[in-house]
Amino acid sequence: MTVEQRTPGEAGVPAAPSALRMVIGGQQVDAADGRTFEVVDPADGRVIATAPLGGKEDVDRAVAAAQRALDDPKGWSSWSAAKRGRTLQRYANLVRDRLEELAQLESRNIGKPISSARGEALAVSLVFEYYAGAANKLFGETIPTSKPGLDFTLREPIGVVGLIVPWNFPMNMASWKLGPALAAGNAAILKPASYSPMTAIRLGELALEAGFPAGVVNVVTGPGGTAGAAIAGHPGIGKVAFTGETTTGQEIMRLAAGNIKKISLELGGKSPNIVFADADLERFARESPYGVFDNCGQDCCARSRILVERSAHDRVVELFAEATRKVVVGRPADEKTEVGTLVSFRQRERVMDYIRIGQEEGAELVVGGTVPEDAELAGGAYLLPTVFDNVSNEMRIAREEIFGPVVSIIPFDDEDEAIRLANASPYGLSGSIWSRDIGKAIRTAKRVQSGVLSINSNSSVHTEAPFGGYKMSGIGRELGMHALELYTELKNVYVDLS
Repeated sequence: MTVEQRTPGEAGVPAAPSALRMVIGGQQVDAADGRTFEVVDPADGRVIATAPLGGKEDVDRAVAAAQRALDDPKGWSSWSAAKRGRTLQRYANLVRDRLEELAQLESRNIGKPISSARGEALAVSLVFEYYAGAANKLFGETIPTSKPGLDFTLREPIGVVGLIVPWNFPMNMASWKLGPALAAGNAAILKPASYSPMTAIRLGELALEAGFPAGVVNVVTGPGGTAGAAIAGHPGIGKVAFTGETTTGQEIMRLAAGNIKKISLELGGKSPNIVFADADLERFARESPYGVFDNCGQDCCARSRILVERSAHDRVVELFAEATRKVVVGRPADEKTEVGTLVSFRQRERVMDYIRIGQEEGAELVVGGTVPEDAELAGGAYLLPTVFDNVSNEMRIAREEIFGPVVSIIPFDDEDEAIRLANASPYGLSGSIWSRDIGKAIRTAKRVQSGVLSINSNSSVHTEAPFGGYKMSGIGRELGMHALELYTELKNVYVDLS
């Protein structure tokens, strides 16, 4: 699947939309009822593709195909862990070979800068490569017992798993789930967000090319309310992994209760960026704009609350505002662009509502808050990176996940207050701590209620390390060897030797 090119001789005329198809049971198929939906390029508002509007019947087809793959006595279930690993390595290689194609699809589909999209496509290949190596390193243990016998555990695949991924990092989130699910021997149904089906479908096609049997990787496109709900509630699916909005995660928990389905959830965040007065303030200001404005702020890890020690407040506001003004907002296809568009005009309206709310609450708008004046960007869902000062932790812009390029600066007086403010949130996904005093930084890290923290860095994600949140930011840990636990059942076997 590739986006169609312009018709020769019709320079300047938009290409006709591509007709995308789902991947079910090793075949490219339309929705059972033939319905489709439009995929829009948020950089100019044009329809670039149509995709199948999948629903319950399509999920039923995918579950049946996945179960057939698992039931085949000479098929997927009979593969050794080493063979699964070799196939995952071929998958990784194919992604790397198609890096530019995947990056272009992602950039056009969600308005991501092409340079970022290339980095994310490379990251997908590295995730598959990691789990290729992990596939034959998943094993149980022997346990001494008081009775005269041998007790041991086995790690076994769950079976059919549903993987529901969001629109902000479609490729990455798909790989975070597909990699460990396939390494552990499951069959998967991947459902991308309606905004961003293009790279998910391509990953489904590449899985077949890599050599995974038909039905092991299925891709169903369609709305969360139909296709997503059908996956979450399907009795033939033993586990669902979801990344997305917290309210949707709560609904998935309710739907999964029907067959006590295993779930893992990576949900929202309102992450703190704690800046002590003894930090390298110039380095903080140089690096931190990308910790909140990357992907136009559409990142659950976005450090959207800057908590700064009061004695350094004015200097931090000055430095951060100056750095924010230098962030390059532009067309996603431009190699120099650092921040592209929001995923849709609807999302931009939502973010601008929050900017209005912040001003009404009494926060001071320091930078941004408007659409760019550049006429070349007028047709897209662009928004300038926005900085608010004089924010209290009780304001809505400081409490609620905006999912856009908006940051709030909040002062604190001492270490205890910084921790209290950081923890005064229903979320606990990510965050950063900036200080030259490593003892203070580690003390703070131990007390902040968050699944992922960085000291003197904005980095949240490492393929080799666990990722996930406290409180309403989710359940379970993705990436690293920990992720394999999400896709396995632990079986205990006792042999009586008396």
